[in-house]
Amino acid sequence: MRKNSIIIIVLAFFIGCKSLNNTQKGTGVGVAGGAAAGAAIGGLTGKNSVVGALIGAAVGGSAGYLIGRHMDKQAQELKQAIPDATVERVGEGINLTFNSGLLFKLNSAELSEGAKDELRKVGGILMKYDDTQILLEGHTDDTGSDDYNMKLSKRRAEAVSSYLKSQNLPSSRLKTKWYGESQPKFENNSEGNREKNRRVELAIYANEDMKKDAEKGDLK
Repeated sequence: MRKNSIIIIVLAFFIGCKSLNNTQKGTGVGVAGGAAAGAAIGGLTGKNSVVGALIGAAVGGSAGYLIGRHMDKQAQELKQAIPDATVERVGEGINLTFNSGLLFKLNSAELSEGAKDELRKVGGILMKYDDTQILLEGHTDDTGSDDYNMKLSKRRAEAVSSYLKSQNLPSSRLKTKWYGESQPKFENNSEGNREKNRRVELAIYANEDMKKDAEKGDLK
């Protein structure tokens, strides 16, 4: 019964989101129950680990409103700096997705020079907004064995993390996860879709200092 209630809340939240701006969405997530919503989303599809992490990190209420407004600014800067990546506001955080074709050669975890340039831009913005945590996730398409893809997704997530650390981003702000081919965003039925599934995603969300500032109304 409790699980069904959570699912109803999550569905109602997403339906209602169509009429809200990004900052209002951040407020609404917390009211609906951030951690419960994130768990329910993950349980419903099994393909939304980044979304679940962002929803689960939400605090909601007036603090969530201030965090959402703060994240709007960061998301806009990221969109302008790296137009080839996908930048989306989710709840009170940001989902940044790199198609792995922009970062790596096929079946490789070595960053290209172009990728390093993109990541330098990302690192500069993340350093500017030092009150956030960053989750990095590696994913692949379904070409190759499960074991190979799991290891490849790990190496790619760790390559991005290592490079961001080399740009003076503290390791305490970074966390890596990897899922191989288990979380496709698109059906692996064409080369175009497989390319989109070969990706590295970032979840950017408030750290405890930002949450405390927001709760006190001190977040600018």
